Amino acid sequence: MTQFTLGWEEWLALPDLGLPAIRAKVDTGARTSALHAFAIEPFGSEDKPMVRFAIHPDPADPGLEIICSAPLKDRREVTSSNGETELRFVIETTVAMNGRSWPIEVTLTDRGAMAYRMLLGRSALDDDMIVSPSNSFQQPELSFDEYRAIRRHTQHRRALRLAILTREPTNYSTRRLIEAAEARGHTMEVIDTSRCYMNIRAVGGEVHYDGRRLPHYDAVIPRIGASVTSYGTAVVRQFESLGTYCLSGSEGITVSRDKLHAHQVLARHRIGMPTTAFARSPKDSGNVISLVGGAPLVLKLLESTQGKGVVLAETKKAAESVISAFQGLKADFLVQSFVKEAAGEDIRCFVVGGKVVAAMRRRGKPDDFRSNLHQGGTAETVKITRSERETAIKAARAMKLDVAGVDLLRGEDGPKVLEVNSSPGLEGIERTSEKDIAGLVIQHIEEKVAPRPPKQRRRAP
Repeated sequence: MTQFTLGWEEWLALPDLGLPAIRAKVDTGARTSALHAFAIEPFGSEDKPMVRFAIHPDPADPGLEIICSAPLKDRREVTSSNGETELRFVIETTVAMNGRSWPIEVTLTDRGAMAYRMLLGRSALDDDMIVSPSNSFQQPELSFDEYRAIRRHTQHRRALRLAILTREPTNYSTRRLIEAAEARGHTMEVIDTSRCYMNIRAVGGEVHYDGRRLPHYDAVIPRIGASVTSYGTAVVRQFESLGTYCLSGSEGITVSRDKLHAHQVLARHRIGMPTTAFARSPKDSGNVISLVGGAPLVLKLLESTQGKGVVLAETKKAAESVISAFQGLKADFLVQSFVKEAAGEDIRCFVVGGKVVAAMRRRGKPDDFRSNLHQGGTAETVKITRSERETAIKAARAMKLDVAGVDLLRGEDGPKVLEVNSSPGLEGIERTSEKDIAGLVIQHIEEKVAPRPPKQRRRAP
């Protein structure tokens, strides 16, 4: 058997933790290996516990800080060489040295005052390994410059603690987001929006849920139902005030849900849309109808969703009748021109991080002008034009939404935005496009919450 010789100090890598270079002290007098860690925080579920921690791998450069995470194996008492006992988190990770790699057990402790960020104990050494106590670096040396050379997304890839705000924990979109997050090594907690309550104060505000204070999340995915928009956006604002990244911001949700406000925002940004009129209680409904070019026209309740509360009036008399009925209910509504050339079709563009990642054409039932899938419509893949792509991106940006479903009509004079959805469903777009949209959403979250790479230090000439 060929022996693998180690010096009393060696360079090694911990690839599972994203650490390409660590200088370790090899100590056969110590049974347990230890890794420098601070800001240690356990997270995850009971059956999949995780631990997150930070490390300064280079003792001479406190500005080089790496965030790591790993499955939590145990928590046990460890007695150091000076006789002090400490309760430490224990992880299992892979160590790599000179083309060889093997699993080791490591305890996490603050070694900030130590010259070596890692201690390699005897339990981490295989049978064919021998230690030469009088020699250093018997294996190839590495360099902390490795951290400054690797790409950002590789350097900072770590497990994230995520939460999804929803009252529908079992629907398709929720399940797919959880699957996508866990497939990338993250944890996702499902939180019922209506069961959250808040402690609002100038410093150290909190969000509580079912009798416990919620921990800090790297990101929150709001999927706020229309019936709880007001309270749901208040919860999102509270997370925002705590510095948590929210995939859909409270402002974007609020504006997109208010159809009148949304159309005013679209108009302000000169984004194409059907001609729209709004009035609280016009004395003459004919004036409102004439503002949009007469019948046929579409009437929409301001709080309508999924095609509900949307009516096509093919004649002026029918439009007057519907307007009268809405006014009798004291319901706010919009009147819009009917884009006849769309022929009962619209295009759903799914925007993630300023890019249209998928699009589908939706057709209504033969006797229904609405194309919503919830109303029995059908969907197919579609190739969108450059103008349609730019319009969808511009609409999502105008609403300040990182993820949005933008619904377009193909008008004779260009694309017209019907609606911008702040919580677009994933089922129709994923099955139609056959793309992993949920995965792209989680990838976007990773890019948003990853810390910036450390600044490179200037070398002396």
